[in-house]
Amino acid sequence: MAQNKRALVLSAHSADFVWRAGGAIALHQKKGYEVTIVCLSYGERGESAKLWKQEGCTLERVKTERRKEAEAAAKALNAHDIQFFDLGDYPLEIDREAKFRLVDAIRKVQPAFLMSHSHYDPYNTDHSYATKVLMECRMIAQAWGHNPGQKVLGAPQLYLFEPHQTEQMGWKPDVFLDITEVWDNKRAAIECMAGQEHLWDYYTNLAQNRGNHFRRNSGGQAGGRNARYAEGFQSVYPRTVDEL
Repeated sequence: MAQNKRALVLSAHSADFVWRAGGAIALHQKKGYEVTIVCLSYGERGESAKLWKQEGCTLERVKTERRKEAEAAAKALNAHDIQFFDLGDYPLEIDREAKFRLVDAIRKVQPAFLMSHSHYDPYNTDHSYATKVLMECRMIAQAWGHNPGQKVLGAPQLYLFEPHQTEQMGWKPDVFLDITEVWDNKRAAIECMAGQEHLWDYYTNLAQNRGNHFRRNSGGQAGGRNARYAEGFQSVYPRTVDEL
């Protein structure tokens, strides 16, 4: 178990953390971690079609509803904190000031690990852009010359959570996390996302499929763990170990 039991999850839009890392958030909270979620946008323009179809809908109303959904989901996952940067979406644009704001958040949390989107997403460039910026901010947070006197960041692993159309993203998992014991939390969080109900069953099925992969890779019929639900992740940086 990491000495520094904190983690930070970067979500390009306000629902992304639920589908892709909700189990990891709930599980690590249960293990005593403090998990901070940073939502760069509400997904108000590009990921809120159900809300926009309502008569008289406005941008501010969509933002308000999306924030309520995300806060309810974070509560269902028992997340330590959720922050909203409100930077807009489609396209997501992050200037120098916003980057430094993210650096400040990272340094304050001092996470044992980070989570964000896949490196490549031809269907939603907001996602891959968020991860590119996070890697840049991780680098800045490690720099002794940035805001001297602040505690600099160590070298937390960055885990890329599963994109929506895996094969098209070049995403390849090397970690499977058993989330069976917190599945009810994740499903409750999923159901908080009323604006994207069409994704509820998709991500339930995905968790079941990844549970199958966990079982196979943990020993299969020769004694693997009977994980019913799991999440997959791709690690970015080398791991430092004393034995294999």
